[in-house]
Amino acid sequence: MEKIFRQAQWITSADFRDAPVNMLFHRQLEKTDRTKWDLSRQNEHILFRKKFTVDANTLRERVKLFITADDYYKLYINGQFAGMGPAPGYHFHYFCNEIDVTAFLRVGENLLAVHTYYQGLINRVWVSGDNRHGMICEMESSSNKVLLASDDTFSLCKHSAYSSAGKAGYDTQYLERYDASAPECGFEQPFFDDSAWGKAVIKDETDYQFFLQTSSMVVREEIFPAVKSRKGNCLFMDFGGIYVGSLAVTASGKKGDCITIRCGQELNQDGTVRWQMRCNCKYQEYFILSGKEQDTLDQFDFKSFRYAELELPENVEISSVSLLARHYPFELKAELNRFDERSRKIWKLCTESLRWGVQEVIQDCMEREKGYYLGDGCYSLFTFCLLTQDYTLMEKFFDDFLRTNFINRGLMTCANCSFMQEIAEYPLIMITFAMVYLEMTGKREFIRERFERFADILDFYREEYAQENGLLCNLDKWCVVEWPEPLRDGYDADIREGRVCTVMHNVINAYYIGAVKCMNKMASVLGLPPYGDAEKLTSAFYEVFYVPEKKLFRDSAQSSHISMPGNVFAWFYGLTDRAEGFREEMLPLIRNARMSKSVLFEGFPLLASLMRDGEETLAFELLTDDGAWMNMLEEGASRTFESWGADWKWNTSLFHLTLTYGALFLTDWPLKKIFTYK
Repeated sequence: MEKIFRQAQWITSADFRDAPVNMLFHRQLEKTDRTKWDLSRQNEHILFRKKFTVDANTLRERVKLFITADDYYKLYINGQFAGMGPAPGYHFHYFCNEIDVTAFLRVGENLLAVHTYYQGLINRVWVSGDNRHGMICEMESSSNKVLLASDDTFSLCKHSAYSSAGKAGYDTQYLERYDASAPECGFEQPFFDDSAWGKAVIKDETDYQFFLQTSSMVVREEIFPAVKSRKGNCLFMDFGGIYVGSLAVTASGKKGDCITIRCGQELNQDGTVRWQMRCNCKYQEYFILSGKEQDTLDQFDFKSFRYAELELPENVEISSVSLLARHYPFELKAELNRFDERSRKIWKLCTESLRWGVQEVIQDCMEREKGYYLGDGCYSLFTFCLLTQDYTLMEKFFDDFLRTNFINRGLMTCANCSFMQEIAEYPLIMITFAMVYLEMTGKREFIRERFERFADILDFYREEYAQENGLLCNLDKWCVVEWPEPLRDGYDADIREGRVCTVMHNVINAYYIGAVKCMNKMASVLGLPPYGDAEKLTSAFYEVFYVPEKKLFRDSAQSSHISMPGNVFAWFYGLTDRAEGFREEMLPLIRNARMSKSVLFEGFPLLASLMRDGEETLAFELLTDDGAWMNMLEEGASRTFESWGADWKWNTSLFHLTLTYGALFLTDWPLKKIFTYK
């Protein structure tokens, strides 16, 4: 492991230095006594400042800063915003950012100021709630001279401007009440007086292991309202599309005047902002003025919104309003291969969603959960990589999720967070996309180095769940099949979350055999022996699930019910070859159902199977069907929804990245070659 910090030390406040570390990791169905965890520290904004000098000779060189913090930081140099991060990680593989700060420096005295945040909630966003907080940084020139290193000479103070305005999503974030009269406001400016602050303390015994973040840092772009109007005491803004970020406002008024801020992804019928959002977020926050000539709102956390309205006290004046959008760098390099109007609209919807939606990690939605999901992420992340022709995020994705094996050899659903969930098919989907990655990039050594860890996942499934015939049963991991539940076409197996599924059912076994086939295909490319006997498993699958008189496959060993998911996944993974007449029975079902029974997980393999097996015309009919992506657009979507319509789920996110996979079927890549498993 490369040593990143030579002189820097991990610094924090005395409270966190002495706080007991909560060990949060466990299998989902394990009984866990949370009363043993100290969760008293939450929503803490902690500031660090340090002045340092730079001479003229040093500025002729390149100067870089290595920095990280737990949970998150925003960096300022000489009053200018210089970056934020890191991507979330476990303490034993914690990410650090390398930032070229040369342009921010000047000869003489300089100021480094860092706003760190410890959220303290158990959720899908960070590994928080563990009582780990602090930061470490080191600045060096290209001649290896250390210009600055974090230690106990750094000034420290808690930022008192931030208080809670409630929580959003599934305890995903604290909404903010920002008081511009707090004495710490403006802490990032060189002229700020921090003489009353305390000093940082060094935490000598830490178990962090630091690694440079291989992926890029997120960037910020300022978006101005496409529409701006005022009605009474309310100022309304429409930014023209949903973005991920925070609101920037400058205002003036009396000390104590409170501006109410409401943000949302859509409007109510009366034209007001629907801030009580359908996705289980209530985006109402507050900006309290100091009475100075001008105050600036400094929101720390981000939201997903298009519309904003400011409810203003009397005589409050607004100087400017914008949206600070944050996203992963995106450069579109793939081309649309169809030129009909519907395809162009779907292409734009999918590509723009990825452009503005991807963060340090591939989150499924950027408001309700902000979750780094393994299953959803495979589809949207591959789409992102194919469109940009940059597979860095996918490589990091594989490693991030393989590291969750310290909790469970069969991996976890969300990586680099404190939320413990296990969904059975997700690791198997990842193995499929490891094969896709190998085919697309040709990077054999990358897969070779991780092949045994992929194999260990399947070893775990075999050892824990395989029956005498080799098929899986009695899984203590939830199998989602398709989501939401009404889209499962009546799939007849008790797969409810939070219990062991005692039925041998179709979909998880199709995924499992498919993963074995993908491992065998990767082994062949790498010159390794096959991982497993896919033919034997396929025969067992055929024997248990095939219904000869129907020429289709049933849902489970205990049911005669035939559904779309019970056949789509088997088709996708080549398990239907010996089922004579399967296509003749399956295609009418598809033409009848269209995309009404296929969305987040079934839609991709359905379209891929059709295109691979010579049914391109039907595939494009479904892709451009009125009930799929075109329905989103008909409902006014600026970004991909979580389903084909806003009302299809009880908590629909209107900016959800999974369905960006539509773009995969509108550009060129060797789909037929990749998804042939022989």
